[in-house]
Amino acid sequence: MPGKTLQQGERELTETIHSTGGMVTAPHYLAAEAGREVLRDGGNAVEAMIAMAACVAVVYPHMNALGGDGFWIVKPARRAPFGIDACGAAAQGATDTLYRGCRAIPARGSLAANTVAGTVSGWHAALGVAAELGGSHVRERLLESAIHHADRGFAASGNQVRTTRRKQGELSGVPGYDAAFLPGGSPPAEGANFRQPRLAATLRRLSSDGFDSFYRGALAQALAADLARAGSPVCLDDLATHRARAVSPLSLTLSTGTVWNMPPPTQGLASLMILGLFDRLDVDVAEGFAHVHGLVECVKRAFAVRNRHVQDPDAMAVRPEVFLASPDLDARAAGIDMTAATPWPASLEQGDTVWMGAIDASGNAVSFIQSVYWEFGSGVVLEETGVLWQNRGSSFSLRDGDVNRLAPGRRPFHTLNPAMAELGDGRILAYGTMGGDGQPQTQAQVYTRHVGFDQDLGPAIAAPRFLLGRTWGDTGTGLKLEGGFEGDLEERLQAAGHDVETIPPLSDMMGHAGAVSMSLDGAFEGASDPRSDGRAMGL
Repeated sequence: MPGKTLQQGERELTETIHSTGGMVTAPHYLAAEAGREVLRDGGNAVEAMIAMAACVAVVYPHMNALGGDGFWIVKPARRAPFGIDACGAAAQGATDTLYRGCRAIPARGSLAANTVAGTVSGWHAALGVAAELGGSHVRERLLESAIHHADRGFAASGNQVRTTRRKQGELSGVPGYDAAFLPGGSPPAEGANFRQPRLAATLRRLSSDGFDSFYRGALAQALAADLARAGSPVCLDDLATHRARAVSPLSLTLSTGTVWNMPPPTQGLASLMILGLFDRLDVDVAEGFAHVHGLVECVKRAFAVRNRHVQDPDAMAVRPEVFLASPDLDARAAGIDMTAATPWPASLEQGDTVWMGAIDASGNAVSFIQSVYWEFGSGVVLEETGVLWQNRGSSFSLRDGDVNRLAPGRRPFHTLNPAMAELGDGRILAYGTMGGDGQPQTQAQVYTRHVGFDQDLGPAIAAPRFLLGRTWGDTGTGLKLEGGFEGDLEERLQAAGHDVETIPPLSDMMGHAGAVSMSLDGAFEGASDPRSDGRAMGL
């Protein structure tokens, strides 16, 4: 890996993990442990991912929660992949009248908690998929780790502590936030035991009553009462009408294999477009000017399409597949100047997310992402149930004619997009990251390094990255370049017209990526991002 000299602990985190019996990766090591133990007990990759999703919602609470949304790509062994869209819609009470006097929907507080939380419905749908794939684990087993860590506590990670300190000013005083995340009135110390007993009780109810009880039944009634007390427009009827959706992933054939990503309302289209455009540029050297400049220019063209078109698919006038057709990609790629930067307007999205991957010994693979949108979502923590609620609906526009216009029952635009690929040599690769606008960009850097330029998986994830525009924890709109790229890359990018800002190596701003793969001979590989608190673990 080019860049700074790594200490031993950091060096170990850049390594590719190898195994012969399955692989998981997660941005927190306790979530990875939960998934590996399910695989060790004979569970399949979908069951492992349910356990990981529940656990990470406890141990990485600044990044995701039961009150968020989730998306799945599941590829059964030797079969085509399919998707689970667990995105919640705007409440029936989320009307223009509710936001009268607002130029934009507030990013925090009860008015930001305006969409149904869909992620638990995704767990419910995935449990049925797990059974179809021969799984035998019951909910009680899959929620064991999450309940244990919520009830007895876990060591607060450095990432959680830093984020809590950084966001205390804007979140303190939001309903329920202080009691949940500022024990004793202050952020927890790194390594301090962090407990969430109310969340543990809710997880126990899900364990006994079923995941569907989050939307229908006594638990749903408790959640609705909590939401009403907090001032959210989401009501019991909104919960009761929600269902996760089975969807077909978008696909694109590259020179290196077939890649899949989620359809709208996610930005999966942009992730595929970047790879499709870059595939047409015939770049043959990694990490140099052509690689970075070429990818940045592909990002700009993909984001222009995303920003103009992607929203709730029921409101889209053009099908996303149009932009993945060869004529469209050919024309856009032909317009890329490999010597000069295209002027770039400010991009708009940030986000707080976790991506996780799992592959079992049978070859079933899962690429999964779960989010509350911004750090700590809306900040609203429900009084009885202890559930942190997302602020995804703050991304809606209140202006007529805008893409992603607020309307009751409409699903919001999502930065979330888990990725999957079947490579030319038969390998199955599940990969992804958190990071708002950074997600498609990081996916493209990891894919091109690992697949296009044959870098080992660990170094491909740990290597210095670029990011165009806003992302997690930052509002700048230029081209951010991590320290560690070799040579005169920064100077060449500046000379080509890019507005370059150098940031420290291994920055959280670049997101937390991961990947798992399985080859035709049954060898597994996995890697986790040294920017996170995670691990890849194999059997």
